[in-house]
Amino acid sequence: MKKVLFTLFLAFFAFLANAQPPEGDAKPGEWYGEKVNPEGAMPISDAMAKLSGGKEEVDGKIKARVVEVCEKKGCWVKLDLGNGETATVKMKDYGFFLPLAAKGKTVVIDGEMKFRTTSVAELKHYAEDAGKSKEEIDAIKEPQKEIRVMAKGIVVVE
Repeated sequence: MKKVLFTLFLAFFAFLANAQPPEGDAKPGEWYGEKVNPEGAMPISDAMAKLSGGKEEVDGKIKARVVEVCEKKGCWVKLDLGNGETATVKMKDYGFFLPLAAKGKTVVIDGEMKFRTTSVAELKHYAEDAGKSKEEIDAIKEPQKEIRVMAKGIVVVE
């Protein structure tokens, strides 16, 4: 019985330790996930123009400014599209996370960008992760078409 309780105790604290964004300052040159060479990255506005022009997806390196980071784990980020809207970045295979310090930084992301419809349940989950109020979460009633980036790697450039 002691072994079972000890194992549960250990698992609980391991879960708590993992349920936080990684520490760090997100300084230029720091990378997360696969190592990314920032050379040749296209501005996110150019990637948006390709998607709006009929391409189903844009695969490659995209440069953008981070405007929000998941406060619970750093498991998603929002990028500024330059038109008052944002794109959501998820990490491939949930394999890495970004520190909260990445907010406001310019990054280059190696990944795949495409339009996607996000369900109400997922939007509410993101709002909870972002620390939104119950009223803001309850106000989410419709799925949303958004830009989604699946990142293989991210490097901070500014």
